[in-house]
Amino acid sequence: MATTGIDGTPVWSDLARRVLAGERLQRDEARAILASPDDQLDALLEAALEIRERRFGRRVKICVLKNARSGLCPEDCGYCSQSKVSTAPIETYTLLERGVLQAAADNAVERGARRYCMVTSGRGPSERDVERICSATAAIKEKHPELEICVSLGLLEAETAARLKTAGVGWINHNLNTSERFYPEICSTHTYAERIATVQAAQAAGMAVCCGGIVGMGETDEDVIDLGFALAELSVDSLPVNFLHAIDGTPLGDAGKIEPGRALRTLCLMRFLNPDADIRAAGGREHVLGEMQKRALLPANSIFVDGYLTTSGQAVNEAQQMIESAGFTLEDGLVV
Repeated sequence: MATTGIDGTPVWSDLARRVLAGERLQRDEARAILASPDDQLDALLEAALEIRERRFGRRVKICVLKNARSGLCPEDCGYCSQSKVSTAPIETYTLLERGVLQAAADNAVERGARRYCMVTSGRGPSERDVERICSATAAIKEKHPELEICVSLGLLEAETAARLKTAGVGWINHNLNTSERFYPEICSTHTYAERIATVQAAQAAGMAVCCGGIVGMGETDEDVIDLGFALAELSVDSLPVNFLHAIDGTPLGDAGKIEPGRALRTLCLMRFLNPDADIRAAGGREHVLGEMQKRALLPANSIFVDGYLTTSGQAVNEAQQMIESAGFTLEDGLVV
């Protein structure tokens, strides 16, 4: 358990120093983070900042998503407006042509991007999808050899992961979303184990992994803790923390908005459990945190801007102003 003061409350700075010394957070300490009262939140955030600064200083990475295929998904994930069970009015289109993907990469480089991510809806890529993504990746890397390529294509087999790596893909995005226990409550068309297998296939192929989750779907504190420990066990490189932005027409459309303090405590938990990972305040950040968004930069060193595939988000210039006013600096290069 975390060291306690004379009033019996945890001394978060002591816990942060133990994490920095290489100790792994214990489960009762994780529970204490999520259960901490409001009057300890500032101290908890400052302790998370101490860990964050050791690895990332006061730099903030900003990321932009590129939806390469929208909607038309056969899966039934309850949070997603692109799933087969959603009636949300979104734009739908098939996988963009290679030339369009290349042009988008060119545009990303012109905007100062250092990584380009192609995201597709669906259970997993078809053979035609893999051929197009690999062909586009090879062409992009030939023109922009320093540009990092990231893809988010759903479930992957080991052979597909190896082909993507050979083509020049360096990053795979694939979230666990929640705990193994709670996963059947949000999706029945594929399993948690299949998501774990996708992450491991990407790692085995030699690619870095961006893998996180969503809070606010009805999970318990224990589920959030299980997710955090699972991500630590996988040693993910980048960890997006999404906060459910309930969308009308989805099974979770009536879910209430989580309390900002819970969102910030979750970011702190992920920082304590994953001290070396890029922690990204991701989808729903603006919706849930509002004027408290600056505080997310204490545990998180990365944010998304310009929207989240089918929902809007903070504009780049507004994000830059927020970062600077909070006393942080913008890391050179967008992740687009």
